[in-house]
Parts: sequence; structure tokens; C-alpha cells
Amino acid sequence: MIKYVQNKTLKRPQIVTYSLMLLLIVSCNTQSTLPDPLEAGWNNKAVCEVIEDTKNLRVLKCTFAPGVGHEKHYHKPHFGYTLAGSRFRIKDTSGTRDVNVPTGYSFSKEEISTHEVLNIGDSTAVFLIIEYK
Repeated sequence: MIKYVQNKTLKRPQIVTYSLMLLLIVSCNTQSTLPDPLEAGWNNKAVCEVIEDTKNLRVLKCTFAPGVGHEKHYHKPHFGYTLAGSRFRIKDTSGTRDVNVPTGYSFSKEEISTHEVLNIGDSTAVFLIIEYK
């Protein structure tokens, strides 16, 4: 038997709880449907290799020749460093943009993120990606 509650108003703590649950469900779904940076490649070829893998972090070295990209994938919280830069076309939740990524550039994300990239420059780019476990 289905029991209905009439005119029940959600209180602030309930709204916060339901919002957090929805965010968790979306995050888990993203991880289960997209590859991580190591699993993702370009035209069925790997672009990243594991440099270090410990109980606390994983370090990847990702190399992109001109015309090579990284299929859509997700990242856990991470820090990145550009060993060799180039020009990239980046597609993410905020749209598509072309950016110069110089050698020595660093970046980080504290939350799960998704994107796809393509090296549209004329030089090979190399990144270190440090993922926290």
C-alpha cells in the first residue's frame, strides 16, 4: 500500500541532504561511464603512462603530439604540471576554447572534473598529472 503525505514542506537540512545525495549520484555516474585519464586515449592508442603509483597518489606522464588529443574522460582531484607546452582545444562543461598552455604551467582541481583535449599546436606537449587517492 502506498502512503501519501500531504503538504509536507522540506526543511533546510533535508534540502541540503538531498542535494548532496544527488551530487554523489552524479559524480559516481560520471566515474562509471567515462574512462579515467590512464584508460582514456586517442584513436585507440594510450597517451598516458604511469610513472608512480602508491597508496596515496598516482603520477601519470601524458604526451600529445600535434593532432593528438585525449578522449573525454574524468579526473579525480589532481595537480598537473606542463613539462612541454603547446596550443590546445579544450571541451568541458563551460564549452570549447583554444588555449596556449606554456611549458612550466601548473593547474589543479579539487573536485571531480571532465574534459576532452586536442593538441592543435605544432609541438609535442607533455604533462605530469598527480592524482590524490
